[in-house]
Amino acid sequence: MWRGSGNLLYKFITVIIAILLMGFLAGGCAWFSNASDDVEKSALELADEGIRAYQDGNYKSAIKAFTTLRDWYPFSKYVILAELKIADSHYKLKAYEEAVAAYQEFESLHPRNETVPYVIYQIAMCWYKRVVSVDKDQTPTRKALEEFHRLMERFPDSRYSKKALDNIDQCMESLAGHEEYVARYYLKTKHYKAALKRFESIFANYPDTEAGKRALEQISLCKERMGTSDA
Repeated sequence: MWRGSGNLLYKFITVIIAILLMGFLAGGCAWFSNASDDVEKSALELADEGIRAYQDGNYKSAIKAFTTLRDWYPFSKYVILAELKIADSHYKLKAYEEAVAAYQEFESLHPRNETVPYVIYQIAMCWYKRVVSVDKDQTPTRKALEEFHRLMERFPDSRYSKKALDNIDQCMESLAGHEEYVARYYLKTKHYKAALKRFESIFANYPDTEAGKRALEQISLCKERMGTSDA
Protein backbone atom coordinates (compact mmCIF):
# COMPACT_ATOMS: atom_id res chain seq x y z
CA MET A 1 0.00 0.00 0.00
CA TRP A 2 2.78 2.49 0.94
CA ARG A 3 4.99 1.42 -1.96
CA GLY A 4 2.17 2.01 -4.48
CA SER A 5 1.42 5.44 -3.08
CA GLY A 6 5.13 6.31 -3.24
CA ASN A 7 5.31 5.32 -6.92
CA LEU A 8 2.29 7.49 -7.75
CA LEU A 9 3.78 10.46 -5.89
CA TYR A 10 7.11 9.97 -7.65
CA LYS A 11 5.39 9.88 -11.07
CA PHE A 12 3.34 12.98 -10.22
CA ILE A 13 6.45 14.94 -9.18
CA THR A 14 8.29 13.78 -12.31
CA VAL A 15 5.47 15.03 -14.55
CA ILE A 16 5.38 18.41 -12.77
CA ILE A 17 9.16 18.82 -13.15
CA ALA A 18 8.95 17.91 -16.82
CA ILE A 19 6.23 20.51 -17.43
CA LEU A 20 8.19 23.20 -15.59
CA LEU A 21 11.36 22.32 -17.48
CA MET A 22 9.59 22.52 -20.83
CA GLY A 23 8.20 25.95 -19.91
CA PHE A 24 11.62 27.17 -18.84
CA LEU A 25 13.26 25.94 -22.02
CA ALA A 26 10.56 27.54 -24.15
CA GLY A 27 10.96 30.86 -22.34
CA GLY A 28 14.73 30.55 -22.47
CA CYS A 29 14.68 30.00 -26.21
CA ALA A 30 12.56 33.11 -26.65
CA TRP A 31 14.91 35.12 -24.45
CA PHE A 32 18.00 33.95 -26.33
CA SER A 33 16.21 34.62 -29.59
CA ASN A 34 15.45 38.23 -28.59
CA ALA A 35 18.98 38.73 -27.34
CA SER A 36 20.45 37.36 -30.56
CA ASP A 37 18.34 39.83 -32.56
CA ASP A 38 20.35 42.69 -31.07
CA VAL A 39 23.68 40.87 -31.29
CA GLU A 40 23.14 40.15 -34.96
CA LYS A 41 22.82 43.84 -35.74
CA SER A 42 26.07 45.56 -36.60
CA ALA A 43 27.16 48.86 -35.06
CA LEU A 44 26.32 50.59 -38.33
CA GLU A 45 22.83 49.06 -38.38
CA LEU A 46 22.16 50.15 -34.81
CA ALA A 47 23.46 53.65 -35.56
CA ASP A 48 21.20 53.86 -38.60
CA GLU A 49 18.24 52.55 -36.58
CA GLY A 50 18.88 55.12 -33.86
CA ILE A 51 19.22 58.02 -36.28
CA ARG A 52 16.03 57.07 -38.13
CA ALA A 53 14.12 56.80 -34.86
CA TYR A 54 15.48 60.15 -33.69
CA GLN A 55 14.57 61.88 -36.95
CA ASP A 56 11.07 60.41 -36.73
CA GLY A 57 10.65 61.72 -33.20
CA ASN A 58 10.71 58.23 -31.66
CA TYR A 59 13.18 59.27 -28.99
CA LYS A 60 12.65 56.30 -26.68
CA SER A 61 13.39 53.92 -29.56
CA ALA A 62 16.42 56.02 -30.42
CA ILE A 63 17.72 55.72 -26.85
CA LYS A 64 17.24 51.95 -26.98
CA ALA A 65 19.14 51.57 -30.27
CA PHE A 66 21.98 53.89 -29.26
CA THR A 67 22.29 52.30 -25.82
CA THR A 68 22.53 48.83 -27.41
CA LEU A 69 25.20 50.13 -29.77
CA ARG A 70 27.19 51.64 -26.91
CA ASP A 71 26.95 48.52 -24.75
CA TRP A 72 27.65 45.91 -27.45
CA TYR A 73 30.23 47.81 -29.48
CA PRO A 74 32.13 50.00 -26.98
CA PHE A 75 35.07 50.46 -29.36
CA SER A 76 33.02 51.29 -32.44
CA LYS A 77 33.58 54.60 -34.20
CA TYR A 78 29.84 55.18 -33.79
CA VAL A 79 29.93 55.16 -29.97
CA ILE A 80 30.56 58.91 -29.67
CA LEU A 81 27.56 59.53 -31.90
CA ALA A 82 25.47 57.14 -29.79
CA GLU A 83 26.46 58.79 -26.50
CA LEU A 84 25.63 62.25 -27.82
CA LYS A 85 22.29 61.22 -29.32
CA ILE A 86 21.27 59.45 -26.11
CA ALA A 87 21.65 62.82 -24.36
CA ASP A 88 19.83 64.64 -27.17
CA SER A 89 16.98 62.13 -27.03
CA HIS A 90 16.52 62.69 -23.30
CA TYR A 91 16.50 66.43 -23.96
CA LYS A 92 13.83 66.04 -26.63
CA LEU A 93 11.76 63.99 -24.17
CA LYS A 94 12.12 66.86 -21.65
CA ALA A 95 13.83 64.44 -19.28
CA TYR A 96 16.25 67.18 -18.33
CA GLU A 97 17.89 65.49 -15.34
CA GLU A 98 18.75 62.44 -17.46
CA ALA A 99 19.91 64.71 -20.26
CA VAL A 100 22.23 66.70 -17.97
CA ALA A 101 23.77 63.47 -16.65
CA ALA A 102 24.29 62.15 -20.20
CA TYR A 103 25.80 65.40 -21.48
CA GLN A 104 28.09 65.67 -18.46
CA GLU A 105 29.25 62.09 -18.95
CA PHE A 106 29.94 62.82 -22.62
CA GLU A 107 32.02 65.89 -21.73
CA SER A 108 33.92 63.91 -19.10
CA LEU A 109 34.71 61.08 -21.55
CA HIS A 110 35.49 63.31 -24.54
CA PRO A 111 36.79 66.65 -23.19
CA ARG A 112 38.55 67.51 -26.47
CA ASN A 113 35.75 66.54 -28.80
CA GLU A 114 34.65 69.27 -31.21
CA THR A 115 31.06 69.02 -29.98
CA VAL A 116 31.91 70.08 -26.40
CA PRO A 117 30.71 73.70 -26.91
CA TYR A 118 27.37 72.31 -28.05
CA VAL A 119 27.30 69.91 -25.09
CA ILE A 120 27.90 72.70 -22.56
CA TYR A 121 25.22 74.80 -24.26
CA GLN A 122 22.79 71.89 -23.97
CA ILE A 123 23.60 71.41 -20.28
CA ALA A 124 22.80 75.09 -19.78
CA MET A 125 19.58 74.75 -21.76
CA CYS A 126 18.49 71.79 -19.63
CA TRP A 127 18.57 74.12 -16.65
CA TYR A 128 17.17 77.06 -18.61
CA LYS A 129 14.13 75.04 -19.64
CA ARG A 130 13.32 74.60 -15.97
CA VAL A 131 13.41 78.31 -15.12
CA VAL A 132 10.14 79.21 -13.40
CA SER A 133 8.33 82.41 -12.42
CA VAL A 134 10.09 85.03 -10.28
CA ASP A 135 8.18 84.02 -7.15
CA LYS A 136 9.71 80.52 -7.25
CA ASP A 137 13.12 79.10 -6.35
CA GLN A 138 15.74 80.33 -8.83
CA THR A 139 18.21 77.45 -8.57
CA PRO A 140 17.63 76.39 -12.22
CA THR A 141 18.25 79.99 -13.31
CA ARG A 142 21.54 80.17 -11.45
CA LYS A 143 22.64 76.79 -12.80
CA ALA A 144 21.80 77.84 -16.36
CA LEU A 145 23.66 81.13 -15.94
CA GLU A 146 26.68 79.31 -14.54
CA GLU A 147 26.83 76.98 -17.56
CA PHE A 148 26.30 79.79 -20.09
CA HIS A 149 29.19 81.71 -18.53
CA ARG A 150 31.38 78.60 -18.52
CA LEU A 151 30.66 78.16 -22.21
CA MET A 152 31.55 81.75 -23.04
CA GLU A 153 34.75 81.65 -20.99
CA ARG A 154 36.00 78.43 -22.59
CA PHE A 155 34.75 78.96 -26.13
CA PRO A 156 34.21 82.70 -26.66
CA ASP A 157 34.26 82.37 -30.46
CA SER A 158 31.80 79.49 -30.63
CA ARG A 159 28.46 80.11 -32.30
CA TYR A 160 26.89 78.57 -29.18
CA SER A 161 28.43 81.32 -27.06
CA LYS A 162 26.73 83.86 -29.29
CA LYS A 163 23.44 82.00 -28.93
CA ALA A 164 23.87 82.06 -25.16
CA LEU A 165 23.80 85.86 -24.94
CA ASP A 166 20.01 86.20 -25.16
CA ASN A 167 19.57 83.39 -22.64
CA ILE A 168 21.96 85.10 -20.24
CA ASP A 169 19.91 88.29 -20.46
CA GLN A 170 16.75 86.36 -19.64
CA CYS A 171 18.44 84.66 -16.68
CA MET A 172 19.52 88.03 -15.32
CA GLU A 173 15.98 89.37 -15.71
CA SER A 174 14.62 86.36 -13.85
CA LEU A 175 17.09 86.67 -10.96
CA ALA A 176 16.52 90.41 -10.68
CA GLY A 177 12.77 89.86 -10.83
CA HIS A 178 12.98 87.40 -7.97
CA GLU A 179 14.97 89.85 -5.85
CA GLU A 180 12.44 92.57 -6.63
CA TYR A 181 9.59 90.22 -5.67
CA VAL A 182 11.18 89.67 -2.25
CA ALA A 183 12.04 93.37 -1.82
CA ARG A 184 8.47 94.42 -2.57
CA TYR A 185 7.22 91.93 0.01
CA TYR A 186 9.45 93.56 2.65
CA LEU A 187 8.26 96.98 1.55
CA LYS A 188 4.62 95.93 1.74
CA THR A 189 5.09 94.50 5.23
CA LYS A 190 6.91 97.71 6.33
CA HIS A 191 10.31 96.05 6.79
CA TYR A 192 11.96 99.03 5.15
CA LYS A 193 15.60 98.29 6.04
CA ALA A 194 15.35 94.80 4.57
CA ALA A 195 13.61 96.18 1.49
CA LEU A 196 16.27 98.86 1.08
CA LYS A 197 19.08 96.31 1.14
CA ARG A 198 17.33 94.21 -1.50
CA PHE A 199 16.71 97.16 -3.82
CA GLU A 200 20.31 98.36 -3.41
CA SER A 201 21.52 94.86 -4.26
CA ILE A 202 19.33 94.80 -7.38
CA PHE A 203 20.71 98.14 -8.53
CA ALA A 204 24.31 97.02 -7.90
CA ASN A 205 24.08 93.54 -9.42
CA TYR A 206 21.42 93.87 -12.13
CA PRO A 207 21.57 97.52 -13.28
CA ASP A 208 20.62 96.75 -16.89
CA THR A 209 17.51 94.74 -16.08
CA GLU A 210 13.98 96.09 -15.84
CA ALA A 211 14.04 95.55 -12.07
CA GLY A 212 17.39 97.32 -11.90
CA LYS A 213 15.96 100.36 -13.67
CA ARG A 214 13.11 100.51 -11.15
CA ALA A 215 15.39 100.03 -8.15
CA LEU A 216 16.51 103.66 -7.74
CA GLU A 217 12.96 104.86 -7.30
CA GLN A 218 12.31 102.10 -4.78
CA ILE A 219 15.49 102.94 -2.88
CA SER A 220 14.29 106.53 -2.49
CA LEU A 221 10.88 105.31 -1.38
CA CYS A 222 12.40 103.04 1.27
CA LYS A 223 14.57 105.84 2.64
CA GLU A 224 11.56 108.13 2.75
CA ARG A 225 9.52 105.51 4.60
CA MET A 226 12.38 104.87 7.00
CA GLY A 227 12.39 108.58 7.86
CA THR A 228 8.87 108.31 9.17
CA SER A 229 9.18 104.85 10.72
CA ASP A 230 11.33 103.00 13.21
CA ALA A 231 11.37 99.90 10.93
